[in-house]
Amino acid sequence: MKLLTGNANRPLANDISKSLGKPLTQCSVRRFADQEIFVEVEENVRGQDVFFIQSTSSPVNDHLMELLIAMDALRRGSAKHITAVIPYFGYARQDRKSAPRSPISAKLVANLITRAGADRVLTLDLHAGQIQGFFDIPTDNLYATPLFDVALNNHGMVDDDLMIVSPDVGGVVRARSIAKRVNADLAIIDKRREKANQSEVMNIIGDIEGKSCVIYDDMVDTAGTLCNAAEALLHGGAKSVSAYITHGVLSSPAVERIHTSNIKQLVVTDSIAATPEVKACKKIKQVSIAELFGKAISRIAHNESVSSLFD
Repeated sequence: MKLLTGNANRPLANDISKSLGKPLTQCSVRRFADQEIFVEVEENVRGQDVFFIQSTSSPVNDHLMELLIAMDALRRGSAKHITAVIPYFGYARQDRKSAPRSPISAKLVANLITRAGADRVLTLDLHAGQIQGFFDIPTDNLYATPLFDVALNNHGMVDDDLMIVSPDVGGVVRARSIAKRVNADLAIIDKRREKANQSEVMNIIGDIEGKSCVIYDDMVDTAGTLCNAAEALLHGGAKSVSAYITHGVLSSPAVERIHTSNIKQLVVTDSIAATPEVKACKKIKQVSIAELFGKAISRIAHNESVSSLFD
């Protein structure tokens, strides 16, 4: 088995490598003067099971091209089996036609990854579960729920006052899964989104009076929706508001919004490498997914069940 990584999230790749007790295979990712990407695998991979670790986070297109070019290099290097390990799958929000003459970019990216040479995809908390069906190859979608279950207990959040909150109707299944694990009630925010990264809270479904509310979602980008939801919950009588969100995209001005908001804390995974600005914000904490991915990679390599990780 060989582990490789691009430039998207080397700290996470190093942690996965340590959890598996296997060193990262030497792989050089360089750019020509005009910013063309060049990938060279510097060790023999012939006949090997190869796992290439690369989140397609900002800059999304650069990291996606690194992944595609690397898989082409591995395929031409006669790797036996290539698994694209994508902790954060970019373009996942474009999973349907939202308007006439609009693309389904998540399907396009799935096609590109498959044609580049991937035999399997391993990812975490896809924005929509049906994206697994966009791939014509086996796709394992891991869940951060068990990690956040532990984090909630470690942070002393699990008590009779805990209320799990889904930020929209589409996230109810995800929020209900962790609500069951921590034996908490569930509330839902009814919102209207006029355009990308902008939303208005319309109603709150559920009794949040005097509750410690935890917003649970798959990603936070500019944090406008999150901060609006927190204000609505506090205005509706919530005692406090925290957020546990898998992918901390945190595009500008998200960190500043979180810092100045009434959100008690934001907990994200390290599926996306933290910027210095994120690290400096005392309200934002990260939990590691390295061990989870290490176990999943090991099970895939040994043809064992991945779903049993969540039993």
